[in-house]
Amino acid sequence: MTKTTQRVADNTPIIIGVGQYSERVDEPGYEALSYMDLGGRALSAAIANSAASGSVADAIDTLAAIRAFEMSRPDRKPPFGGSDNVPRSFAKRVGATPERAILSTTGGQYNQKLVGEFAADIAAGRSACAAIVGSEAISTVLALSAKGEAPDWSEEVGGALEDRGYGLDGMLEPALFAHGATGAIPLYAIAENARRAKLNKGLNEYREDIGELFAPFTTVASANPHAAAPVERTATELAKVTDRNRIVAEPYARMTVARDQVNQAAAIIIASAGKARALGVPEDKWVHIHAVTSATELELSERPDLAANPASIASAERALKIAGKDISNIAFLDFYSCFAIPVFNQCDHFGLSVYDPRRLTLTGGLPFFGGAGNNYSAHAICEAVNRVRAERGSYALVGANGGWMSKYATGIYSAEPADWSGADRVAELPKAADGIQRSNDPFSNAIIESYTINHTKKGSDAVFIGRNPNGERVVGNADLSDEATRAAFEGGQPFGVSLSVARDDRGRNIGRVV
Repeated sequence: MTKTTQRVADNTPIIIGVGQYSERVDEPGYEALSYMDLGGRALSAAIANSAASGSVADAIDTLAAIRAFEMSRPDRKPPFGGSDNVPRSFAKRVGATPERAILSTTGGQYNQKLVGEFAADIAAGRSACAAIVGSEAISTVLALSAKGEAPDWSEEVGGALEDRGYGLDGMLEPALFAHGATGAIPLYAIAENARRAKLNKGLNEYREDIGELFAPFTTVASANPHAAAPVERTATELAKVTDRNRIVAEPYARMTVARDQVNQAAAIIIASAGKARALGVPEDKWVHIHAVTSATELELSERPDLAANPASIASAERALKIAGKDISNIAFLDFYSCFAIPVFNQCDHFGLSVYDPRRLTLTGGLPFFGGAGNNYSAHAICEAVNRVRAERGSYALVGANGGWMSKYATGIYSAEPADWSGADRVAELPKAADGIQRSNDPFSNAIIESYTINHTKKGSDAVFIGRNPNGERVVGNADLSDEATRAAFEGGQPFGVSLSVARDDRGRNIGRVV
């Protein structure tokens, strides 16, 4: 035995294998795989990646499947059908028969949270080997549907299943949805514009900031074989509004929002050091989990600062503290980048430049690598594992985000051993209790705090969040048919403007500039 093997306790949780699989429509070798097949190939790749001499598949006692976008809300159903037991469908493809099969909740933070949960289970002796698998085949679904094809992807595998539900608490805000902010793009745009207001920047200037942030991401994506859009672009290309790079919701141009049309899968296998030894996993494959922390944010409309995400900062800071590091000690970073603001929040807090040589991403980011549904950060963890294996003694930090900056999980990884004897490397932080009082009652006036103009196939809605005369948070639509109101909103500077508000026959609050 090597010196390192002797000093790592048998119950220490370690990542022994990671795997990714992807395909792009109409490229050579494209197979139009189902998300079950994509996930199975990623899990197979993770098993091979461990270089074990024994059977890793036989050793897996717990397998969690990350909930695909197609099954992330009660009103959504997989168009081509799906499995009655997703984790066991993944397991079946590699010959695994786990005792526990788990279907995750919705949220991009959950794969990393599961790393912490399974690591704690292993440290406590409740598990010896666990796997996390997620996949998306959205691009294939769209491509086949466009051709009128509808393959049958349904599977009946049976067996016990621990379905953790949708986990949408704190992410569905009826008032915002009723006024047209029905998804991630407009909700993030409202937060982004609040940050722009704090910086006193115009729309074009702020789009240039986003372009400067994301141009280095495209460089990383261009070299990533799993990237959905491996094209290097300049900051100017990303910022300039054109027919191809249209505004989807102010201030976002199309190329700078998460790309959901992907066919990507990733898998992570965690085992105890004792099981890794028994399986013959070489020590140079071992990656230690130094910290995993998670935090839940207030709902968007009740946050004291609409631009801020203190839960994500608290999560990152606690993870660094547990690992005994500060941000300067971290060689590899991947901040969740569905939109610019989750990255900007970390940069603002830690004083990081958008030109930081670490590039702030390991994959290329969600707009360019691809936003693989709830599973993006599993790809980031895979990349982190590969980096710290190659650069011994280095540390990687992955920040995983769910909802509209609603939930966050931070993980820190290294080939350097982590002492799990204290069982204190996983932490869930308390939710803040300083939310702003909200009101759904009719109101006659409001002062605008932030907004977006959301463009959809059905038309455009100017959605605002503001304060009524009682200081309560309220939500409404700006009346863009009114010339003064349209000028204020389309000009990008309605912050602090007073609106006269009336409720229409659909129950919406409609505001005009006073």
